[in-house]
Amino acid sequence: MDPAIFSYEWWTEPLGTWMAWTRATIAFFLFIAASIASMGVWEYFRPGGDPRHGILGIETTRGDRLFISLLGSAYIYLAWLWAFGSPIWWPSLIAAGWAVFVFRYV
Repeated sequence: MDPAIFSYEWWTEPLGTWMAWTRATIAFFLFIAASIASMGVWEYFRPGGDPRHGILGIETTRGDRLFISLLGSAYIYLAWLWAFGSPIWWPSLIAAGWAVFVFRYV
């Protein structure tokens, strides 16, 4: 029996034998690629990025803030999975808030 679309089983069913690819891992890597591509388009139309000195005490550009937000989001997810397991809707909201915080104040 095929799993229902967008169910837990549908997201996590193996799609191959190499590296245990699932739809969730593919969606993750597509999101990272889309973020980098969006940052490239943004930089093309508004070059420079105006480095700023935020609360971390270092000068950051848009690309730096994207990297910090993605790295922080990874740690948020890992900590959530270690402490609570699934579902991962709450860490998604926390990670989105973290990204907004980083782009606004860092």
